[in-house]
Amino acid sequence: MTPGNRNTREEAHEDDGTPQTQDWLDIAASALLGLALIAGVSAVLALPMLSRGMNLETAEISPRTLRAPREITYDSEIRTERARQQAANAVSRIYEPADPKVAQRQIRRAVVVLDYIETIRHDPYASLEQRTAWINQVPELNLPTTVVSKTMTLDAQTWQVVSTHTLSVLSEVLRQPIREGLDIIEARRRLPNMVDPTLPEAEATIVSAQASGFVKPNSLFNAERTEAERTAAREAVPVQTHSYEKDEVIVREGERVKPEQLEALRALGLLKQQIRWDDIVGITLLIIIVVVAVGFYLQHLTSDLWSNQRRQVLIVVVTLAFALIAEVMIPGHALLAYLFPTAGAAMLLAALLGSHFALSVTILLSITVGFLAGGSLELTVYALIAGTVAALATWRVERLNAFLWAGLFVAIANTATVIAFELQSIDPSPRSLMIQTSLAIANAGVSTTLAIAGFYALGTLFGMTTSLQLMDLARPTHPLLHQLQLKAPGTYHHSLLISNMAEQAAQRIGADALLARVGAYYHDIGKMLRPYFFVENQVEGANVHDRLDPETSAQIIISHVTDGLELAEKYGLPPILRDFIAQHHGTTQVSYFYRQACQVCDEEDDDVDEEIFRYPGPRPQTPEAAILMLADGVEATARANRPSTTDEIDALIRNAINRRLTEGQLDACDLTLRDLDQIRESFVRILKGIYHPRIKYPEEARPVQAMAEREVIAEAG
Repeated sequence: MTPGNRNTREEAHEDDGTPQTQDWLDIAASALLGLALIAGVSAVLALPMLSRGMNLETAEISPRTLRAPREITYDSEIRTERARQQAANAVSRIYEPADPKVAQRQIRRAVVVLDYIETIRHDPYASLEQRTAWINQVPELNLPTTVVSKTMTLDAQTWQVVSTHTLSVLSEVLRQPIREGLDIIEARRRLPNMVDPTLPEAEATIVSAQASGFVKPNSLFNAERTEAERTAAREAVPVQTHSYEKDEVIVREGERVKPEQLEALRALGLLKQQIRWDDIVGITLLIIIVVVAVGFYLQHLTSDLWSNQRRQVLIVVVTLAFALIAEVMIPGHALLAYLFPTAGAAMLLAALLGSHFALSVTILLSITVGFLAGGSLELTVYALIAGTVAALATWRVERLNAFLWAGLFVAIANTATVIAFELQSIDPSPRSLMIQTSLAIANAGVSTTLAIAGFYALGTLFGMTTSLQLMDLARPTHPLLHQLQLKAPGTYHHSLLISNMAEQAAQRIGADALLARVGAYYHDIGKMLRPYFFVENQVEGANVHDRLDPETSAQIIISHVTDGLELAEKYGLPPILRDFIAQHHGTTQVSYFYRQACQVCDEEDDDVDEEIFRYPGPRPQTPEAAILMLADGVEATARANRPSTTDEIDALIRNAINRRLTEGQLDACDLTLRDLDQIRESFVRILKGIYHPRIKYPEEARPVQAMAEREVIAEAG
C-alpha cells in the first residue's frame, strides 16, 4: 500500500488486481494535455501584447473616454525631460569679462581711420560724392552724406576736437562689457548721451556717427561653460513621477491626445505594443513553471492523476475557459475586473473533483488575473482569496444550498479584501469603496450561478458522478433499492448496516463518506435475483446449498457480482457505483465451498480448479471500495459469530482486516496502516452498539456452531 489521495472518485482501470503502473500512453496523453494548458494560458496572456489596446497618436482625437483601470505611479519621461529642459533653459548664457585688448585694438583702428579721413579732408579736388564713397569704403563706417559734408567743412582745430572726442567716447564705451546682439545695439544707442554736452550738436553728431562703427563685442560667449552649467542643472532634476487614481480620467472622448496622456496610456498597457518575443518567452516559461509545480502537487495528493484523462481534460477545459473570460473582462476595464468569477471555477472544480484541484486552478487563474491587470497586486490577491474560500467552502456538496453558503462566504471574503486594499490607498474614497463592494458581492452571485450551471452541465458531459446525484441515488424510493427491499429484505438491511459502517470509517480517514454510503447501498443488488441462496435471506436452519454441489453453489454466490453489474447497467447506475459492485469482494475465494470441493476431490482423487471459486474482481481500487470490502467481511463474520464483548469484536475485526491484507486485496488502493487502524476503531464503535451484551433469559436457546465454520459460511454470503 502507498499513501495517497483519499478522495479519489473515478473508476479505475486495473484488471489483474495488481497496483497499476503509469504506462507510456497515459504519460503521453497527460503531457499533451499539459502542453495544451500551457499553450492556451500563455496565448491568453500574450494576446494583449498583440491585439489589446488602442492605436492613438499625439494630437489625434480620442474616440472614447479612457480611465485608469488601477492606481498607478510611473516614471514620466516626457515630464522629466520637460522639467530638465526648463532647468537648463533657466541657466543664462555665460560670457567672459570685458577684454581690454578689444578696446585697445578698436581705438588703434579708429586712429588709423581718423587719419584716413584727415587725408581725404585735405584733398581739394575730390567732390563730396567721391569723398563720401572713399570714407564709406572703410568697413567700420557707413556715414550719411550729410555727416561727411559736415566733416569736410570743419576747420583743423574743430576736426581735432571731434577726433579727440571720438576716441574718448569710444574708449568709454568699450570699458563696459559688450556682448553680441542687443548689447551692441544698446551700446551704440547710448553713444549720443556720452558725448560732451558742451560740444555743438553738429560736431556731437559727427562724433557719435564715427564712434558707432568701432563698437564691437568685448565680452565673448563661453559655450563650454554654459553647456556644463546647463548639463549640471539638467542632472540635478530628479526623475519626474506621475500618478493616477483608479478610475481617474486620462483623456476624454473628443479631446486631442497630448504626449503625456499618451505616455500614461502606454504605462497602463492601454495602447497597442510592438511584439517583444522575449516577453512571450518569459510568459510561457512562467506558465510552464506554475503548471509543472501544480502537477507535482496534484500527483503528490492523487496517485492516479496521470491515468485519468477525463479529469485532466476537465481541468484544462475549465482553466482555459475562465482564462478566456478573464481576457475579455479584465484588460482596460477597471471595475469589470472585480466581477471576474475566479470563485466560480473553484466551486465547480471543488464540487466535481475535490478541493485540491480547485486550489491548483485558483492559483493559475490568480496569476492570469494579476498579469492581465498589469501586475495589480490587489486583483491578484482578490482572485486568490475568493478562489481559496470557494474551494474550501465547496469541499462537500451534498445539497444545492452548499453552493449558496459558499457564495455567501465568497461575498464576505471579497468585501473584506476590497476594504483592506481601499483603506491602504492614498486617499480612500467612500464612493469608490461602495462601488467596489457592490461588485464584490455581485461577483459572489455570478460565481455561484456559474458553478451551479457548470456543475450540472460538465458533470453530465464528462460523466462525473456528483454529490447531488449520489444523494438522489441514496433515496429508498429508487427502483433498485425498492426492489432490493421487497425481494431480498435481509440483503437490504445488511446493506444499510454496511453503509453506516462504511460512511463512518470513510469520515474517519478523510475519504468520501457519501460515496462510501451510497456504494454500500448498491453493492449487493445482484442478490435479489436469487435472494434465498444468500444466508441473510434464509430462514434459520434452511440452507438451499445443502442440495447443491460446491461448484454450483460457488458460481451462484459469485454470480451476484455479475448480476449486480447487469442490473446497474440496466438502471443506469454511474460507473463509480458499478465499481463498488465489482470490487467489494475483490479476487477473494469462496473458501467454504472451495473446502467442500477439496474434500470431495480428495475422496475421488481429483484436482480442484481454484479459479472456479474465486471472484472475478478487480481488487478495490479506491479507499471507499476497500472500506466497503472490509465492512462487508466484518459484518458477515460478526453476524455469524455474534461477539458479545468488546475484545471479541476487536479481535474479529482485526482478523478480518489482516486476512484481506495478507491476501493482497488492499494492494491497489491508497490506504495506509494508520488508515486501517482508524477503520478498525470505527467498526468497533459501531458493532459495539449492535452486539452489546444482553441478559440471557432461561427460556432462550441459541444454537452454537464452530466459529471457523460460521466465518467461512458468512464469507460465502
